[in-house]
Amino acid sequence: MKRLLFPLLLGAVALLAPGRSQAQEKPVLNTAPVVMPAPTPVTPVTPAETPVAPAPSAAPAPTELPPPSSSSPSGLELPGREQARKAAQQHAEQFTKLFVYSGIGLGYSSLYGYSNFNASISPAIGYRVSDRFAIGPGISYAYNYYGSNDGYGHSSSINTSNFGVKAFAQFIVYKQFFLHAEYEVTKAQLLTVDQNGYYAGTVSRSVQTPLLGVGYRSQISNRAAADIVLLYNFQDDYNSIYPNPVIRFNFLFNIGR
Repeated sequence: MKRLLFPLLLGAVALLAPGRSQAQEKPVLNTAPVVMPAPTPVTPVTPAETPVAPAPSAAPAPTELPPPSSSSPSGLELPGREQARKAAQQHAEQFTKLFVYSGIGLGYSSLYGYSNFNASISPAIGYRVSDRFAIGPGISYAYNYYGSNDGYGHSSSINTSNFGVKAFAQFIVYKQFFLHAEYEVTKAQLLTVDQNGYYAGTVSRSVQTPLLGVGYRSQISNRAAADIVLLYNFQDDYNSIYPNPVIRFNFLFNIGR
């Protein structure tokens, strides 16, 4: 019996094997083919550039403050204070109490055949009572040349030197214009003439000379100035040592504070 079952099992296996193989090879109806998606190209990722922070700029140098002063302890000047300070300083330099006042004078006159040329120098020290009014003492030296000619070929000439002391006063009238007055006492050499009217020599005598006139001042700097002064001699006679008009060029220099 066992011998019959074994050959039957082998025959059954042989019949079933081709059918299973054919069943697996049959196509499946109404089924779409499976399409695999195309591979997506991989784009290389470039690392983003890290923004570089700008280098910090150099800090501005601190502004140096001006040194403190008595007028501005903090060292800072308020608007207008600097101009006022400079104006005050200029005024203080221009109107000091004391000043040196030196004058150079020239004069010439001619009358009835007689001529007189004069040159003088007169240094002085001035004191300002106020910004507009000043007084002071001084000394003077005057040189005179006298000549005469009667028109008939007769002529003569003589030179004299005179030393004196003086006092002056000035008053500023308007801006650079001022009045100037002087009174001088001079030990002078005066002329003598002979009976024919010619110069015969000199004689020493004390002469008082009052002078008055106007002047104009040209400011050179805060401390220096130059004046031109036109004066009239009220003692213009045979005893005069300054012929009219008297023109002087004076130089002023402020000293002290």
